[in-house]
Amino acid sequence: MAERSHSASYAAAGVNIEAGYEGVKLMKKHVERTFIPGVVSDIGGFGGLFAPDLAGMEEPVLVSGTDGVGTKQRIAQLLGRNDTVGIDCVAMCVNDIICCGAKPLFFLDYIAIGRNVPEKVADLVAGVAEGCVQAGCALIGGETAEHPGTMAPDDYDLAGFSVGIVDKKKIIDHDRMQAGDIVIALASSGLHSNGFSLVRKVFDVEHADLSAPVPELDGRSLGEVLLTPTRIYVKPVLSLLAQADVKGISHITGGGFYENIPRSIPDGLGARIRKADVQVPAIFRLLQEKGGIPERDMFNTFNMGVGMSIVVAAADAEKALAVLRGAGENAYVIGEIVESEDKVVLC
Repeated sequence: MAERSHSASYAAAGVNIEAGYEGVKLMKKHVERTFIPGVVSDIGGFGGLFAPDLAGMEEPVLVSGTDGVGTKQRIAQLLGRNDTVGIDCVAMCVNDIICCGAKPLFFLDYIAIGRNVPEKVADLVAGVAEGCVQAGCALIGGETAEHPGTMAPDDYDLAGFSVGIVDKKKIIDHDRMQAGDIVIALASSGLHSNGFSLVRKVFDVEHADLSAPVPELDGRSLGEVLLTPTRIYVKPVLSLLAQADVKGISHITGGGFYENIPRSIPDGLGARIRKADVQVPAIFRLLQEKGGIPERDMFNTFNMGVGMSIVVAAADAEKALAVLRGAGENAYVIGEIVESEDKVVLC
């Protein structure tokens, strides 16, 4: 029988190879939840293999996205709950891909960790797998790297990337956008995975009681609200694309309204957003009040309750709202496209 891989010298330097093997064993059931038609390889190989179905596509185009969880993962570490941030990691990638009109196919993750605890790694991957299930894509590979001496034993950093596909003629192109088109908001689940360096500073999370009920948050704890996973919009938006003419999509991440909405709007036009119509969750009000943050900075840092904005023709607005609501989204109108040199105007 072949000798099991083991290096006493490497272990003495702080890297536990056998813990890595145990982690792979524990994560296997989570990874298998994500398998969809097209998956060729199982976990453990040198590369993740996927055979896409190109039937009906005239000119397939691959679309990729990569991101991490950012400092939100510090909240997870403080609470000792590591099974949700993987959803954030997937969301930050696939929500970008869908803005092009592409369907995510597969995802790969990367976990750098101070000390490889198999159960913790399995929890992280469980979250990634759940995100993939929500997005309808497969988790076909990844990497766990133990970094003793450069990271604290309990610290980790989670990142990943996804690849999707779209027929070239169906790529969302804002060239047809015009004044009078309608801007639809898809409600966020909260802060999502952006602005947490400011959030952690305002709430002093290293010293706060993250488990105590907060009256301003309807009795929910601060930790629970901050750790709420990013909403994944892939399936509802794919449903919308199949039934309506979408002219532009923006994923509202770091930089808020002022940075992200303009990315889907052509020169000479702008989005006029009615602030009074934006459904702002309580966490943003509490954050602004406690931190003394100007309103302009709030809308230029956070999603303010709008995880994604979608532009459609005025004639298609009611149909688009019906499709999105039928798919379980809180979708509502927040503004319109106007002739403007400013890409976004909040009024």
